[in-house]
Amino acid sequence: MTALRQRKEIKVSNVYEDYPSQEEEEELERQLLAVYSGRGLWKILSYMIGGTIGLCIGFLTSIYLATLHENDLWFSNIKEVEREISFRTECGLYYSYYKQMLQAPTIMKGFHGLIYDNKTESMRTINILERMNIYQEVFLSILYRVLPIQTYLEPVYFYIYTLFGLQAMYVTALYVTSWLLSGTWLSGLLAAFWYVINRIDTTRVEFTIPLRENWALPFFAVQIAAITYLLRPHLQPLCERLTLLAVFISTFLFSLTWQFNQFMMLMQALVLFILDCLNMLPTVKVTWLYVIQVASLLLVCALQFFNSMILGSLLISFNLSVLIARKFQKNLKTGGFLNRLGKLLFHLALVLCLTVCLNTFIKHFLNLKSDEHIFKFLKAKFGFGATRDFDANLYLCEEAFGLLPFNTLERLSHTLLFYAYMFVLSVMVMVAVIVALRNLSDSTKVRFIVLKPGTAYNLMHSILFGCLAFSTMRMKYLWTSHMCVFASFGLCSSDIWELLLKLVHLYTPKRMKMMRYSVPVLILIYLCYKFWPGMMAELSELREFYDPDTVELMNWIKSNTPKKAVFAGSMQLLAGVKLCTGRTLTNHPHYEDKGLRERTKEVYQIYAKRSPEEVYSLLRSFGTDYVILEDSICYERRHNRGCRLRDLLDIANGHVMDGPGENDPDLKPAEHPRFCEEIKRNLPSYSAHFTRVFQNKTFHVYKLSRHK
Repeated sequence: MTALRQRKEIKVSNVYEDYPSQEEEEELERQLLAVYSGRGLWKILSYMIGGTIGLCIGFLTSIYLATLHENDLWFSNIKEVEREISFRTECGLYYSYYKQMLQAPTIMKGFHGLIYDNKTESMRTINILERMNIYQEVFLSILYRVLPIQTYLEPVYFYIYTLFGLQAMYVTALYVTSWLLSGTWLSGLLAAFWYVINRIDTTRVEFTIPLRENWALPFFAVQIAAITYLLRPHLQPLCERLTLLAVFISTFLFSLTWQFNQFMMLMQALVLFILDCLNMLPTVKVTWLYVIQVASLLLVCALQFFNSMILGSLLISFNLSVLIARKFQKNLKTGGFLNRLGKLLFHLALVLCLTVCLNTFIKHFLNLKSDEHIFKFLKAKFGFGATRDFDANLYLCEEAFGLLPFNTLERLSHTLLFYAYMFVLSVMVMVAVIVALRNLSDSTKVRFIVLKPGTAYNLMHSILFGCLAFSTMRMKYLWTSHMCVFASFGLCSSDIWELLLKLVHLYTPKRMKMMRYSVPVLILIYLCYKFWPGMMAELSELREFYDPDTVELMNWIKSNTPKKAVFAGSMQLLAGVKLCTGRTLTNHPHYEDKGLRERTKEVYQIYAKRSPEEVYSLLRSFGTDYVILEDSICYERRHNRGCRLRDLLDIANGHVMDGPGENDPDLKPAEHPRFCEEIKRNLPSYSAHFTRVFQNKTFHVYKLSRHK
């Protein structure tokens, strides 16, 4: 039975107690606003502090390297000729064009002298702007002319300070890249500190200042930082366009300043290709990067008077092939695992075939042979048959083009860099494999494992450039600097620590933050404790440039030979002759021209087993007036048997090498003694063609007779 009862009185005050009053709502809003504004202010403050530290550490690195250069050579106190001699080998050649532009009566006459140059290679008029990457010297010379600094800053200091200033930009770019990857500027600080204390393996700017890579690598680092930012998701359209512009400018400047740019960017294009195939990068942005690479190279090609070596580069052929192949295969990223894998393998084969066909066609059409020595070198280096080619063996026997020595890894381990790098690399490779398999199979498993596009790019970049460094020691500077970035990023990455802590079931946000910040701080404290005293001691070490034999030679040439005299000798020495004396050369160290390589081999017969008549005829065919012989080459002991310059010449000429050891069975004894040794005996057959006019402990200069 249903019963009725009286309702209980409802107190209005009880109802309103369940909801906040207007005053409480306003108070809550004020508290939330205070929290968010506090976070915003802290974020702004963090950016300001991080940005200031990045700029300061770049500036201090620049000063540190400049001071080491000064202390090592006493550069401010030595004579002008000694300063110029300190720019060894090809460095002296590049600096000579800066000096030439400054000595020209006008800027236009300076340009004319470079475009119609007849002093770099005797009996030839060549376009230096087309042949070499020296626009940076041209730009600096013009800048020095127009700025009001001539009264208190010498041209050589303006030049070297610019290079050391670029190092500041380099370190700052590494700092920013690490910061972008990890989300904290502490990572950038650790990357910059590692770069400095591993200076032996990360840069060689203080003793090879004008080298092309010292101009190019700072722009390459800026480009990597810009690409890392570009690959962030959900960028605003304006921000994305500005970042693309930054990528283009840095790529263009990198390409303009280094002749090996196309090979470095080919590695970069392979990184993009692999990651795009594995669906780790947004295809639209990858396409933009392909286009930027090609556009930069074509613009450089135009500035270098349509240099055929650029047009025939593998990079242009590869990028165009990728873009063409995409038009034929539009559904690469659909289907099951095996279906997608089959599509990717076919896509890879199609791209490779198109690249080879397109590159072969371009080189055949342009009759391009400028870079054939590189492919001969690579073929011999990786065991695809021995070679007696002089140019290829010249590279193979240079330590810089050999495998990465094991002691490099020992030095990097001493600073904990290699250990940290391998730890981060191992974790990220496992993550990348899981993500790649998940993408290919379109699986929804292990979704808590993620790999951001910027991280994926830097991971693959580090792996490919690491392989390059291990195969060719000279390229280690592209890898070791990025090691600093990648290792520091990993130690400060919230993603990595979160993943590792989850795997061992210890994850909490506080533990993750503690690991993220405590580990890099402890490493920084350790590195400061161990290496800071050594760095300060290094700054107090004072040495002085000392090369009296070369100084004596250069002074003698300037005082005792005609200004139009033509000199023959080793590539390395002749670069110094051009810089210090302005005399005409038969050959030089910029080796990216087939005609010059053939000429250099013929000039080097002065160190082979050839008759005086043959050597005289070869030298006179290049208009030679004087030839410089170096005891350090004639009696070389730096390389082992088979890699000495005289051995390479003997092998190329089909002659048996000197000294005990094996020879190929088809090599025959030479009919004549070694020219550089026999000429010193002053026999009639030699004195009829060569007269010694200068000698010291290192050099012997002979004047060639003028026969009617």
